[in-house]
Amino acid sequence: MAASSLHCFQLVKFPSGSRPFFPAGSYGGCRIKNKSCHLVFASAKKTDQCLFTDSKTLLDSVKWDEKGLAVAIAQNVDTGDILMQGFINRDALATTISSRKATFYSRSRSTLWTKGETSSNFINILDIFIDCDRDSIIYLGKPDGPTCHTGAETCYYTSVFDQLNDQQLQQVEENKLARTTLYSLESTIAQRKAEVAAPRDGKSSWTKRLLVEHNLLCSKIREEADELCRTLEENEDNSRTASEMGDVLYHAMVLLAVKDVKIEDVLEVLRRRFSRSGIEEKRSRKAQG
Repeated sequence: MAASSLHCFQLVKFPSGSRPFFPAGSYGGCRIKNKSCHLVFASAKKTDQCLFTDSKTLLDSVKWDEKGLAVAIAQNVDTGDILMQGFINRDALATTISSRKATFYSRSRSTLWTKGETSSNFINILDIFIDCDRDSIIYLGKPDGPTCHTGAETCYYTSVFDQLNDQQLQQVEENKLARTTLYSLESTIAQRKAEVAAPRDGKSSWTKRLLVEHNLLCSKIREEADELCRTLEENEDNSRTASEMGDVLYHAMVLLAVKDVKIEDVLEVLRRRFSRSGIEEKRSRKAQG
């Protein structure tokens, strides 16, 4: 059915007393009536076909398999880490939307289960995304603690290439998480810091020196920040800007390691600022000071 405007209307049922959750791209338009919530979705661009109509609910739009299931992947909103993967059905998705806690469907027990219901390591949902084929879902959230039952931060800590390159070992001696570039760098710096605390035979490294010589570290951060600004002032090429920004990030992350501050903490601060103007945020910091 052709849509006459950019807005399509959707009727979604929520449990009594629950707080409706608005996915990214949805706008206002919520009113509780007879325990229902009318969500208004604004499409990113005008299309000939409306994704949602009054007769086709959000839950109906998911392409559930023959068993009524779909794959759901939980991802850390700050680090980008893939935390875990599970299966969901309509009730699991509806429960996640209303409770803001990542909820899945157990195929072995034929029942819903919420991550953290026994360990208290909940995954607090900030947003939910459905892929273009509408058969896979991402729970974007913030974990309260380790996600894996083994105590690891995520369920993905076994590198296939590590195992293939060291097939004589039945188990890789040191598991590593499936980390993005920034977090791999943080992990390497943390390893160097541990080596400084418990020195072993072997030559020193630039990172170890920076971890110990704080005046040198601060001078390098100032130097690299100045060189980054000069790429703008002197109209240097973009590759030079990227290189200098890499230097700034590296040295700044060494400082974070010295201060025992995680890059995740920094990203969380940035995320919380998204809904505030920079001017308001600066005023609040002055007031607190």
